[in-house]
Amino acid sequence: MHPIITVTSCDKDWPATRLCRCRLSEERREKELRMDRWQAMRIFAKVAETESFAETARLMHMSAPAVTRAVASLEDLVGARLFVRTTRSVKMTEAGARYVEDCRRILGEIAEAEAAAGGSYATPTGTLVVTASAMFGQMYVLPVMTEYLDTYPTMSGRTFFVDRPVNIVEEGVDVAIRIGHLPDSGFTAIKVGSVRRVICGSPAYFEKYGVPSTPADLKGHRIAASTSAWASPEWRFAGDQRVTIDATLQCNTNEAAIATATAGWGLTRVVHYQIGPALVAGDLQIVLSDFEEPPLPIHVLHPQGRHAPAKVRAFVDLAVSRLRENRLLN
Repeated sequence: MHPIITVTSCDKDWPATRLCRCRLSEERREKELRMDRWQAMRIFAKVAETESFAETARLMHMSAPAVTRAVASLEDLVGARLFVRTTRSVKMTEAGARYVEDCRRILGEIAEAEAAAGGSYATPTGTLVVTASAMFGQMYVLPVMTEYLDTYPTMSGRTFFVDRPVNIVEEGVDVAIRIGHLPDSGFTAIKVGSVRRVICGSPAYFEKYGVPSTPADLKGHRIAASTSAWASPEWRFAGDQRVTIDATLQCNTNEAAIATATAGWGLTRVVHYQIGPALVAGDLQIVLSDFEEPPLPIHVLHPQGRHAPAKVRAFVDLAVSRLRENRLLN
């Protein structure tokens, strides 16, 4: 007697079985891709920011092929090309430019949800990194930082006071205090005051050499010029007036130029917050104030927007309050 063999429908029709298995495989791959979409969106957003697959791989501690595969998978998923790649550049397409804004919003909401679940959105935790220009940071931001750390003893802080542009995203900065007009970056910026570029000297100097009444009069005075910022010998004033200064003494720091002026040797030009204590003490006086250029704004800047964690929001609130109440900055 021959054994009875039961044949299933798929066994009867093996091409259909193979098709069924292919469909299951495609569904599985799509499911895995959807589960990895969050990571792919993070990679895509970073490539959009750096305009480089290699730099993104370095910053995210990945291999360049892995970054390329993630972006390609995301393009397959959304059904649109997100980048135009050449041997020298990576540029977003129009679809990519629209999609990256949604990705950043979604990633921010995920980060906010995770922070809320972990408690860091409600209570300041971790390390706060703050940047500002060197002299402004030391004089006005450092006291805010120490007060902040006294208020939140479980926090730690790191200051990054340098006289150069700082990429606050790439360099891991939480909050920046910037002087000057800001480019459109999409970051949250809160104006807290303004500063002026001023000509100053000591009362003893003015008593001995007289007070200049117009910018052109500066050519008859001894000048100690700082070369650390605004180093051009052409000093600009309101009404597009310009005076080329032949400085008798060039100092590589603002502190040295200010010390020279305070000693009564000559005049100097600085940002007025830098001589705040000397102005209050009467050691320096500002001249030619009617000819000054419009003041430069001061902003407290941070990249997280409304999704900022508690450590950032607490510092920003304190910094805005303290800087706005400082009469030397307002």
